[in-house]
Amino acid sequence: MEGTTVEEGARMRRYVVVGAGAVGSAMGGLLARAGREVLLVARGEHARVAAAKGLRLRCPDGAWTVPVPVVTGPEQVRLTTDDVLLLTVKTQQAEAAVEQWADVPVHDGTGRNAGRAGDLLPLLTALNGVAAEDIALRRFSRVFGVCVWCPTVMTDPGEVLVRGVPVRGIFHVGRYGGAREQGEGAFLDDLVADADAADLRVLLPDDVMPWKYAKLLANLGNVLQALLGDTSGAEDVLEAARSEARAVLAAAGVVLPGEDEARAARADLEVREIPGEPARLGGSSWQSLTRGTGNIETDYLNGEIVLMARRLGLSAPVNADLTALARAAARARHRPGDLTPAELRGRLAR
Repeated sequence: MEGTTVEEGARMRRYVVVGAGAVGSAMGGLLARAGREVLLVARGEHARVAAAKGLRLRCPDGAWTVPVPVVTGPEQVRLTTDDVLLLTVKTQQAEAAVEQWADVPVHDGTGRNAGRAGDLLPLLTALNGVAAEDIALRRFSRVFGVCVWCPTVMTDPGEVLVRGVPVRGIFHVGRYGGAREQGEGAFLDDLVADADAADLRVLLPDDVMPWKYAKLLANLGNVLQALLGDTSGAEDVLEAARSEARAVLAAAGVVLPGEDEARAARADLEVREIPGEPARLGGSSWQSLTRGTGNIETDYLNGEIVLMARRLGLSAPVNADLTALARAAARARHRPGDLTPAELRGRLAR
């Protein structure tokens, strides 16, 4: 991939990564390493270290430090009509991020104010759950849902661990709401090509939401990983949560991709260990408790199943209790493994 450049005459798009945590930093860093124009919107020590020293990417087959511009908010950005906004915050932060960016002015090729970001720029919702698309659509007219399969971890500022090989991540992308617009095909072609150059794969299903619901079902174990350190010893609880969810999704008329189709989509992504790192590294919810952020996205994962059930006049007690336990753990700054499987079972509704 070294030396990869955009073909002469091709349109150079800039990817503005809003919420450059683990997934956003991985996507942005890999795109920047492939020669694409990237701007990371990060915060805190991660923003400071990445701006001063570059973004460190560590993969099973290599490590690279990538220089990439970093800002902390829209007031430091001059958006243009060639920009693409990648929303990669946690779902509980999506509302604030969308509100913050929707009315930022966008400039055309002559430098004139062409309008607002929410009216002009594509916004890709690359985050877990199925709520972000409606959140975004309130303020952005060009919303593209993204189902993210990208095994990444960020525990140290300025560094992100990307565990996928040979493909680093797989992203199903599709328009959410509204009719296709002129030039949309060219935009998606550019997205596929840019991702491919970065060892990422973008797939374009007719409807992205079944893929996002399938990922939601897979993410129901995130809370157990966060609370227990991993899901070992709580396989029965995980299956109870997923069984409850499958019944709710079926009652809601949600049709998921077939297992063979899902396996084929992820065939080129193998999760491997990174030299010098533990074999078991957790996902986004595990990372939230590890870093002591004080919040966790479980309300939009297991809690989404609870919401769907209640709208249908049903109940989802296992997922409701897991969601409440996650909120309490985040507020108390508990760390993964502070709860044992036996203690967890004792706190679930009977």
